[in-house]
Amino acid sequence: MAKVIPFKAVRPIRALVGLVASRSYQSYTIEEREARMDYNPYTFLHIINPGYKYDQVITGEERYKLVRNRYLEFKEDKIFKQEEKPSFYIYKIVNRHHQTFNGIIAATSAKDYENNIIRGHEHTIESREEVFKSYLKTVGFNAEPVLLTYPDNPKLAEIIKEVQKGVAEYEFAMTYKDTHYIWPISDPETIGQIQDQFNDINTIYIADGHHRSASSYLLYKDRKASNKVHDGNEAYNYFMSYLIPESELVIYEFNRMIKDLNGLSKEEFLIKLDASFRIQNRGTAPYVPTKQHHFNMYLDGEFYSLYLRKATYDFKTSLDSLDAQVLYKTILKPVLGIEDLRNDTRIDYIHTHGREEIVNMKGFVDSGDYKVGFGMCPATVDQMKKIADEGLKMPPKSTYILPKLRSGITIYEY
Repeated sequence: MAKVIPFKAVRPIRALVGLVASRSYQSYTIEEREARMDYNPYTFLHIINPGYKYDQVITGEERYKLVRNRYLEFKEDKIFKQEEKPSFYIYKIVNRHHQTFNGIIAATSAKDYENNIIRGHEHTIESREEVFKSYLKTVGFNAEPVLLTYPDNPKLAEIIKEVQKGVAEYEFAMTYKDTHYIWPISDPETIGQIQDQFNDINTIYIADGHHRSASSYLLYKDRKASNKVHDGNEAYNYFMSYLIPESELVIYEFNRMIKDLNGLSKEEFLIKLDASFRIQNRGTAPYVPTKQHHFNMYLDGEFYSLYLRKATYDFKTSLDSLDAQVLYKTILKPVLGIEDLRNDTRIDYIHTHGREEIVNMKGFVDSGDYKVGFGMCPATVDQMKKIADEGLKMPPKSTYILPKLRSGITIYEY
């Protein structure tokens, strides 16, 4: 059973929430970040980039302490307030593509993560886990929920729909043309109903936020070990998550962009691919694959379709069926010599939303920055779950998942 609990979120006052909320720090260009911080004194970016105040880059523990200071200043200045009662938060997002996401912000259990009730499908990097654990330990809060997904549940859907009939506490739009709505729930009866439904769910899956989940778990282990009166109810036993039903999760793919052909000529490269794929030259018109194990390739001014020769490929696990893994095992590693997908500088990843990004792939290759680009169909939720259930991990950049959450709307204090 999955354990979720309400918590007393620290959150912006209603009048300022749209100014406070920010995308993840890495998603901004330097120019975008500076513009927002120059003209918006309320953006959460001021908290997570405290060196801006002193016009210098500050890293490590010194930065963490300054993040903590900026956060406390926001609280002292009444930009933030803390909820009076433990609450769940119904959170609705309508994005610029007219996609709608409805879910629940809650505190989820680090012990569930330990016991594989909360399951991931991506590898995490130990050094990053430790860095973020140190960050959490010093700043004392988590400001962006981990994105989790659960099997569609009619009762939870009914509760969410009923709550949304009321006036939202927050309703605000962002410059990316996303509109956000939040309804706090502090009513004990409704809280109990939500918890009862999650008690009947055996497994929930990490969609986005694998490093944050792992780091929160490491923090839990450290705090538990050092607390002689640990009773399991401390805030560090949980981490903030946004839980949405599987049917509302949207998965896109990443294009693979390669800088050279590993010393091969175009003709030699195509002949090597012929061992694993049926190849058809599609000319200059963008080709978008529509089936699993079908790929598109842009090379030397032309698009190609690549259809996997299934008789030559060994499907042993659910991971072997994932198109990102197929591409790695048939082309990237044996033909192009790319073994380390995380660190090889010859490969880059561009997330896609369909035909528009296929055209962008053409532009990147035509510019000379890359020699060849590959595209595929997105992974499915079922594939993601099966890989997690088998204890396997997807290659990096196998999924680009929506919704993308904002920082600073609800904050969980440790």
